[in-house]
Amino acid sequence: MSTILKTALIQTTVIWEDPIQNLKNLSEKIDTIDPDVDLIILPELFATGFTMNVKAVAEKMDGKTVEWMRKIAENKQNLVVGSVIIYDDEKYYNRLIVAFPNQSIKFYDKRHLFSYAKENEVFAEGNKKLIFEYKGFRINPLICYDLRFPVWARNTEDIDLQIYVANWPNVRMYPWDTLLKARAIENLCYVIGVNRVGIDNNNLEYTGHSAVCNALGENVLHFDEGIEEIKIILLKKDHIVKTRKKYSFLDDRDDFMIKDV
Repeated sequence: MSTILKTALIQTTVIWEDPIQNLKNLSEKIDTIDPDVDLIILPELFATGFTMNVKAVAEKMDGKTVEWMRKIAENKQNLVVGSVIIYDDEKYYNRLIVAFPNQSIKFYDKRHLFSYAKENEVFAEGNKKLIFEYKGFRINPLICYDLRFPVWARNTEDIDLQIYVANWPNVRMYPWDTLLKARAIENLCYVIGVNRVGIDNNNLEYTGHSAVCNALGENVLHFDEGIEEIKIILLKKDHIVKTRKKYSFLDDRDDFMIKDV
């Protein structure tokens, strides 16, 4: 029997700098999800929106949002993924949290900070990828702007699934749609992008376009534009194995090393 990862993507609005209401809204949505889902994916900065006002909303690793993720993971007995503004070691991070059913966590700090919005002036840059195994899949979660940088995303570790959580505005949706497919094609893996919808306090419109691409770059799940939705897909490990057996392109990939920050 094929290894399957039942995955829920939550495309949602985010209320500006209001973690209490955002967590309440998300809790209600998550309560509607099938209990046998293995993985729940939330957008980038799902509790606050993409704000640079970090002193007002940043939390520590034992704060309410991370604790909320841990409780959801324990209660639902699945993996929960999303990014949070975290204050750690006297620095602010756009930190992707992975909460496990046993309440343990792993995290990834956003490597590529969005200088166009001056994110690099507020947040500290990450320098390590996160790769972990869960229910037969090797998973590499990344954040929004990371999607534009193929070297950082290059599959040199036999990744089965890359996840991008995002606040990607409507004005640049063509690159989002295109690059999700490109990352899947070049890395012969599933690629999931989960983006928000709505309008933020910078008057930027977000129309979602959350999607799943298979290892051939085919769009196997997409969302209606601008709509809050939850969609579920079954990711099949056999698809990865069969595709790489037929197309052994990764055998010809370049060897390289990434310099630490």
